[in-house]
Amino acid sequence: MRRSLIAAALAALLAAAAAPTAHAASPGLRQTYDDALKGARYVDLTHTITPTIPVWAGFGPSQFAASLNPSTGNPYTYENDGFEATRYTLATDQLGTQLDPPAHWAPEYAGIDELPATLAVRPLALISTAAQNRKDFNYALKVSDIRKWEIQHGRIPAGSVVFVRSDWSKRWPDPNLAKLTKFPGVSLKALEFLHLQRHILFHGHEPLDTDSTPTLEGESWLMHHGYAQAEGVANLDQVPATGCLVDIGYPKFGGGLGGYARYIAICPPGAKHGQRIGQVPEAPLRKFATPLHWNAANTMRVR
Repeated sequence: MRRSLIAAALAALLAAAAAPTAHAASPGLRQTYDDALKGARYVDLTHTITPTIPVWAGFGPSQFAASLNPSTGNPYTYENDGFEATRYTLATDQLGTQLDPPAHWAPEYAGIDELPATLAVRPLALISTAAQNRKDFNYALKVSDIRKWEIQHGRIPAGSVVFVRSDWSKRWPDPNLAKLTKFPGVSLKALEFLHLQRHILFHGHEPLDTDSTPTLEGESWLMHHGYAQAEGVANLDQVPATGCLVDIGYPKFGGGLGGYARYIAICPPGAKHGQRIGQVPEAPLRKFATPLHWNAANTMRVR
């Protein structure tokens, strides 16, 4: 029974939200949290953004620096001002772990700030091509791979998120990753099948592009048909094929064409990986022996 709690959590959330009054809905949502989410394991699927992570050469590097007081031109310091802050000069909104809205390629569709709030929590299906990619690094997910997955795990639910594991991200943050012209992909036929036959919300992959075709045919098809996608997803080797939810968060930049996303897999209590609520300090948060400080070599704050 416990193994099915996480998989059923979304249905319970939706049922509770459909209750006629806020008073009736609230206990149901709390019960779902207590029964399923409080004891779950949480796996971060997100790369940390730094000035040196892989990024397409056409965008160039980003820069981190201390925030300056416009009146003096000096950086804020703990000693003089009681706080510090960071100024980010980001070369692109296509950076690190991302959520691509279709307006990235097709301006008639939604930008990042126009994506609906209903994307927040969805069932997660994990399809692995890691074995194929070990033999052929340029292997792209095929419809036959999806059908084989469904024979073992059941039909992919409509409205779910499908992440494709290739283990490409195990080499992160090697900047040479962004220079590769051949890398694991998702074929156009697989994308068409997932969206038109299974009606998923969106798919995600580890590399920074959908495929290595000359025209990026998969990404082009997605964007020009109004579909979003996730890129640069991490730690997919820590997620089981089924039974998890995915929590989706991203900054809401006005007119944004990409999102610096945070994906968290919410997995059953018996999953092998992930943290449990209460396992690490949360409120108050952990106090470190070494304070954050500016490192000129890294051009960012480190411990």
